[in-house]
Amino acid sequence: MSNYSFVPEKTISSYRKSDTGFIISVILLWGLGIFTLFVCSNVSGKETFGDSLYFFKRQLIASAVGFVGLLFFAICPLDKQRKLLPILFFGTIFLCILTFIPGIKYERNGASRWIKMPFFTFQPSELVKFTIVLFLANYFDKYARLGEANEQRSVGTAIFVITFFVSLIFFQKDFSTGVFVLFCGIIICFISNAKMLWLIPFCILGIPAVMLLILTEEYRVNRIAAHFNPAEYAQTFGYQGLAAKKAIQIGGFWVQGIGEKNKKMNNIPEVQSDYIFAGWTEAMGFVGVILYFALLIFFLIKGIQIALKCPDRFASFGCMGCMIVIFLQSILNISVVCGIVPTTGIPLPFFSSGGSSIIVTLCMCGFIINASRCDYDTYTENKTSTKNVEEKYETLDINLFK
Repeated sequence: MSNYSFVPEKTISSYRKSDTGFIISVILLWGLGIFTLFVCSNVSGKETFGDSLYFFKRQLIASAVGFVGLLFFAICPLDKQRKLLPILFFGTIFLCILTFIPGIKYERNGASRWIKMPFFTFQPSELVKFTIVLFLANYFDKYARLGEANEQRSVGTAIFVITFFVSLIFFQKDFSTGVFVLFCGIIICFISNAKMLWLIPFCILGIPAVMLLILTEEYRVNRIAAHFNPAEYAQTFGYQGLAAKKAIQIGGFWVQGIGEKNKKMNNIPEVQSDYIFAGWTEAMGFVGVILYFALLIFFLIKGIQIALKCPDRFASFGCMGCMIVIFLQSILNISVVCGIVPTTGIPLPFFSSGGSSIIVTLCMCGFIINASRCDYDTYTENKTSTKNVEEKYETLDINLFK
């Protein structure tokens, strides 16, 4: 860890303006998502709640909360965010535990993944994604300055924390989110320059554990079977996937439009949720797909540029971690819709209906915006730079699991 080279060691002397390109990409992705939800959720909202704008209005309210979170993480100084990290860490654990408390938990389809809040429900596993990113960013930043003698301890504790949160999510019967958090945590350990030697045994043990968990629930086995043999499960576990594929085919190359003939969105069950990309593709065709991927790639490039230019190691690790979560989640969701991987419960960031997802996604974007204000080009190099950096890090040190 002493040979850290992901970002340069510089003293922080000033801040630049936030990355305008990244902010524009966030606004465009959010705008495209809210428009898509408006187009795709009319029928579902009318049939289920008697209000064609039900999902659209709830997403707007959640987005308002999310933009407040975005502003907080974009404006609040990074040193103060690190001081607040223990509150976020233990608060996330507390919220996850509430999903098991009768009267507070909210069950759906046999899974207890939500807690009842005034006027809405909240899914703590979404917050886990952000908490894991910030915890690992802070943790590996601290141990990067302590030398290789602390390598085993740092990686071991990081693996323990990841496993702990993943276990909480598994107990909520949210298998896909648990595996996703596990995978993202391992990637963040890798980009944080943790030695793969300590991660390999963890991965080797994790693979059979995941396979065993799949076999413990019948619906998980059926989902995998439906993926490889959709015709046999055409009216059950494979129905949603087949309807999504048909919608994509109907979309064709050119934009079909959002008129009356497209409102039903090819009878895709709960199209406003995990399969919303199929609704967008049916209405906007291949041109719409190109537009979405162009925005997503632009969003990714800007985020990576911010992470690589950021001289603050904590901000750099955190920025890269947030980008990993948002981008991989997007790719995984689209892979499910296109039938590349078995059905999961992973939402499409910025698009899928769900207050927890849009709030956490916007908060992560706020953190990236904050990181973009750390400007490499405005830092001064002198003989005391290393000493100044060490002194600054000491004032920011978080004694979490020290």
